[in-house]
Amino acid sequence: MFEKLNSPVEQLNYAPFSNLFVKRDDLIDPFISGNKWRKLKYILAKATAANKNHLVTFGGAYSNHLVATAAAAARTGLKATAFVRGEAVNNEMLMLCRLFGMELIFTDRESYRSKKELYGNYFADDPEAYFIDEGGASPEAAIGCAEIIQELPARYDHIFCAAGTGTTAAGLLAGIQKHELDTNLHVVSALKGGSFLMDEISSITPASAHLHLHTEYHFGGYAKTTPDLIYFIKNFTGQTGLLIDPVYTAKMFYAITDLRQKGILHQDDKILAIHTGGLLGMFGMKDKF
Repeated sequence: MFEKLNSPVEQLNYAPFSNLFVKRDDLIDPFISGNKWRKLKYILAKATAANKNHLVTFGGAYSNHLVATAAAAARTGLKATAFVRGEAVNNEMLMLCRLFGMELIFTDRESYRSKKELYGNYFADDPEAYFIDEGGASPEAAIGCAEIIQELPARYDHIFCAAGTGTTAAGLLAGIQKHELDTNLHVVSALKGGSFLMDEISSITPASAHLHLHTEYHFGGYAKTTPDLIYFIKNFTGQTGLLIDPVYTAKMFYAITDLRQKGILHQDDKILAIHTGGLLGMFGMKDKF
């Protein structure tokens, strides 16, 4: 399932940019999409090597990570369970999780904060259970994301990615350092108060002058939107034909556009945006459109 692949790099026709490209990781798989595919690649390899056949993970009710883990487990003959943050609900994402055979345990937000304790309370005596953190955050996930860099067909002045846990960014930074590139890595926080991401990234990959963290494009916080962001999404997709989601990739492309308008990015700069997928999460915001 996790065979080597190269997702395409496409140039966007999006004014005023003449050198804006996108790495289409959203095309990897309809359910194990984008960075979720890359994160799970080595997580599942480690679980299998340890003879673990029960994946236990965490996420919100509209988590792309839960759908990806459920699909990956089903395709590899593994069992999957997820602790879902908040009250019991039914929605499109959780329907997919159930169809892929994942068991859902709805958990109050206070208990959810202590994931290791929660896991232990249920699965401490299950020798086949394997803990996967929310979003797949782990050194193994960063290794998978680092492979993006070696797939690139050209060198870029700037690479952009959106961030929730910082794992994808840590992998990209590791790839840039490994290949000794001069590329600037711009990390756009999807969360309010995202300065903590610098520590999260540095805990996996040593920070360097290549790394630039942008914390001002959160639009109110994780999974929050504003009318300006929704307008931007409609305009951007109408111009480019590229779907982006309100939680991550829209904020990243908004940041790229804003930094160009401010003169921080220049006309001749070669820019690559990493499309990390996650488009199914738009179902949780369908009323915004």
